[in-house]
Amino acid sequence: MELLSDQGLRLDGRRANELRQIQCKMGVFSQPDGSAYVEQGNTKVLAAVYGPHQASSKKGANFDEVIVNCQYSMATFSTGERKKRPRGDRKSQEMTIHLKQALSASIKTELYPRSQIDVFIEVLQADGGNYCASVNAATLALIDAGICLKEYVCACTASLANGNVPLMDVSHLEETSGGPTLTVASLPSSGKIAFMEMSQRFHLDHLPKVLETALRGCREVQNVIDRTVREHVTHLGQAGGWGNVHK
Repeated sequence: MELLSDQGLRLDGRRANELRQIQCKMGVFSQPDGSAYVEQGNTKVLAAVYGPHQASSKKGANFDEVIVNCQYSMATFSTGERKKRPRGDRKSQEMTIHLKQALSASIKTELYPRSQIDVFIEVLQADGGNYCASVNAATLALIDAGICLKEYVCACTASLANGNVPLMDVSHLEETSGGPTLTVASLPSSGKIAFMEMSQRFHLDHLPKVLETALRGCREVQNVIDRTVREHVTHLGQAGGWGNVHK
């Protein structure tokens, strides 16, 4: 299947270097300490954060910094075929480990000794880039919970079309119909990579441009997240009457 037309358009009408439309909302639940909802194309994810709270005593645990506990699950109706096990399967366990790796790189863990932060992710609809949408939603939920971060951690995928054209933010159809997919979670401000995974091997000549496409996608996601955070803080400030406070 041709993923890129002669006019340079993808199956969903995007250009090769375009993100899917992203919609974000913070503070969607009142019970958790922080929560967020992210739509990235047709992929829809909820994130909830509890903590920091006292860590459960685990043998061999390092209490000098916070313990980041993650749980990733997919709703039974999130895909075309009903999932028998929405959580606890091998794929969900892998996603949980990868989420913990990316989020731990962003959180200032040394500020919360003997504490634990619980991050729960629920994929409501899966259409490619589930991990990336989960990382982006978790970042917003952590900020909503008041967790101190070094910087935003953002994630994006990239692939190849027609053998040599890099694609940004791959959909499910492109994942299944195209070649290998590169998933990257990065700290865009410092240029550090927190997590990287390839679904298959890339040719060495193609890897640098695919990686740069994914990192550029992370920087664009960072702009969306930053705008969402600023709008949310402004809304909270207006509701709290911050503008009426005089020096």
